[in-house]
Amino acid sequence: MTRVAAIDCGTNSIRLLVADVDPETGELVDLDRRMTIVRLGQGVDKTGRLAPEALERTFAACRDYAAIIKELGAERLRFVATSASRDASNREDFVRGVLDILGVEPEVITGDEEAELSFTGATAELTGRDDLALAKPYLVVDIGGGSTEFVVGDDTVRAARSVDIGCVRMTERHLVQDGKVTDPPTPDQITAMRADIEAALDLAEQTVPLREAHTLVGLAGSVTTISAIAQNLPAYDTEAIHHSRVPYDRVREITESLLRSTHAERAAIPSMHPGRVDVIGAGALVLLSIMERVGASEVVVSEHDILDGIAFKAAESR
Repeated sequence: MTRVAAIDCGTNSIRLLVADVDPETGELVDLDRRMTIVRLGQGVDKTGRLAPEALERTFAACRDYAAIIKELGAERLRFVATSASRDASNREDFVRGVLDILGVEPEVITGDEEAELSFTGATAELTGRDDLALAKPYLVVDIGGGSTEFVVGDDTVRAARSVDIGCVRMTERHLVQDGKVTDPPTPDQITAMRADIEAALDLAEQTVPLREAHTLVGLAGSVTTISAIAQNLPAYDTEAIHHSRVPYDRVREITESLLRSTHAERAAIPSMHPGRVDVIGAGALVLLSIMERVGASEVVVSEHDILDGIAFKAAESR
């Protein structure tokens, strides 16, 4: 087992995993796993730049993570940055800040690399799990803040594509008026957002055979939050959510409810992270649209995603 630290810095959140990993067996033992909502991608879709306040929120989280990594004695650290930092014209400010705090440069990866890491993280532990009875090939979808990754594969990746329909990007593009999120969204806003999502799915389907998959595996905060709501959990519970299955009808019901609700109503959901209150409706609509496109009767929810994939790859590279 190799002790590694993995950091995934996305558009909405930055996450840390310190774990002991055996890449040959697919075994991964968590020592510390945490998330901080930093909204690094605040305004990037409109301005093309990372906002100073968003950078400072992210650097503050990095300083906290540096202390944890040192305390737990990780032998290797890999820091991966995704959609927001790919899009930003001032991403060098971000790179220098991370290097100063953590001693490593963030790897600003491509969408295809992001997709492969997500697939590795989500499926490495499924090998030999007959109790789950999951038919291959898998379609792994990682609904992030700025983008969504689609990966089809069996034991390895067959095809992958990243498209720009993350929950933060869709919210900022379609659900914000006069600097505020519409509460609740109007039917016209929802229609425009749905059209944008469908166009992105057309783009993804040019590369990835979405309809050939037999099992849909959903990753990241929008999907895990929908699972928590579907189970009526009194609080967010990782063990209850991991490998849960949410039927299509329940996803549709939850999505429609979220898009009708006010900020206060969404915030009152016991399992809702405060940082997801304004973007969960868009994230849910992305998931629902994907399920309808591929004809999925259910989504299998995984708490293991790109973060675990980063950890596996960090251990392999020794």
